[in-house]
Amino acid sequence: MSDLETVGVGFPWEELPEGRTFQTLGRTITEADIVNFISSTGMLEVLFTNVEFLKDAGFSGRLVPGGQVFCFAEGLLFQTALQGVGVAFLSMELDIKAPTFAGDTVHVEVEVLESRPSKGKPGMGLVRTRNRVVKQDGTVVMIYTPLRLVKGKANLSR
Repeated sequence: MSDLETVGVGFPWEELPEGRTFQTLGRTITEADIVNFISSTGMLEVLFTNVEFLKDAGFSGRLVPGGQVFCFAEGLLFQTALQGVGVAFLSMELDIKAPTFAGDTVHVEVEVLESRPSKGKPGMGLVRTRNRVVKQDGTVVMIYTPLRLVKGKANLSR
């Protein structure tokens, strides 16, 4: 192992005190992203495959599945805060607030709600956050509150 510092590693739980806030970079969701997601998950329903159906339902644009928005939000978080430290995703509440369409750019705004040592896993902590997925115009499209088991400083191999 090299003595050089490894960059891109997420925050150990001790660096996520209650009240800490941060946001991720943004990610534009494309038509190709939607096609790949619905094809690979089997979500081939008219809501995601038929633009005329969407028009009749009052939408103007290609709708992004809520599950895909969640997955993209998690991807942004792994690139930002969880790489190498996230051990387990334990539970969450999820609320979809508004639709997301092809061409929208989303980012995640994170607030730490709870951060404490794990009783059963020495050197690890439990961290609950409120994650707000926000579009380029400021519209909040999703809020979810995951509880995660996260490595502590002593468990990191940087």
